[in-house]
Amino acid sequence: MDIRKLDNLLKEVKSGKTSVEKALAELRSLPFEDLGFTRIDHHRSLRKGFPEVIWGEGKSSSQILSIVRQLKKKGQNVLVTRLEKKKANDIRKVFPQSRYYPQSNVLTYLTQPVVPTGKGIILVITAGTTDIPVAEEAVVTAQVMGNRVETLYDVGVAGIHRLLAERKKLETARVLVVVAGMEGALPSVVGGLVDRPVIAVPTSIGYGTSFGGVTALLAMLNSCASGVAVVNIDNGFGAGYIASLMNKM
Repeated sequence: MDIRKLDNLLKEVKSGKTSVEKALAELRSLPFEDLGFTRIDHHRSLRKGFPEVIWGEGKSSSQILSIVRQLKKKGQNVLVTRLEKKKANDIRKVFPQSRYYPQSNVLTYLTQPVVPTGKGIILVITAGTTDIPVAEEAVVTAQVMGNRVETLYDVGVAGIHRLLAERKKLETARVLVVVAGMEGALPSVVGGLVDRPVIAVPTSIGYGTSFGGVTALLAMLNSCASGVAVVNIDNGFGAGYIASLMNKM
C-alpha cells in the first residue's frame, strides 16, 4: 500500500463509501505479512516511497511467485533483481504482463502505471561494454521508480575523448551513475567534470589483480574528486535506488 492508496482508503471511509470493517481488513497486514518462508514488508512504500524489492537469487520460483502474488494483491509494483532466465520464464507463465530484462536479470510487473516523480535526468555511464549488465540493473531500477534515465556506454579512460565528446550530456544530468571495472578510474574523471552527485559502481570485471572488483572499489573509495559516493561491487540496483532518491529531493 502506498500513500495514494492509503489516502483514498481513508477518504472513502470518511465519505461512507467504505466501511470501517473493510478498511481494517485492508490495513491488517499493512506492517508485514508472514508467509512462513518470508515476511513481506507492505509498509515499506509508505516509509521509502517504493515497495519491497525481491532478491531473486537463492529463492525458488514458487517462493518468488508467492511474494509477487501478495504484492500484486496490495496493488504494488514489483521489481525482482538477480533473477535467472528459467525462474523468469516460470513467473511470466503466471504473470504474462511482467517484463524480463535478460541483460540485467531484472523482472518488473506493474500493477499501476509508473508516475514520473524525478526532477531531472539520471545519466548512467559505463567504462566498458562488459559493465553494461550492472548499469542496466541501475537503469531499470531508476525507471520503475519514476525517473527519466539516459545512458552513455563504453566511454572509459582508455579512450577519454569518447567521454569528453559528451560534455553537454554530462552537464545536463541531475544525478550520474558511473559503472566501471578494471582500475575503476572513470567515476573520478566524471566527478571532476560535473557539479552534480556521482554514484560510483565498481564491477567485478578485470584480470587477476582486480580481485573480483575489489581494486575498483578501493580506487573509487579513494577518489580525489568531490561529490563521488560508492556502492558495493556489481550493485547496480543500489545505485539506481539512491540516484532515484537524490533525483526527487
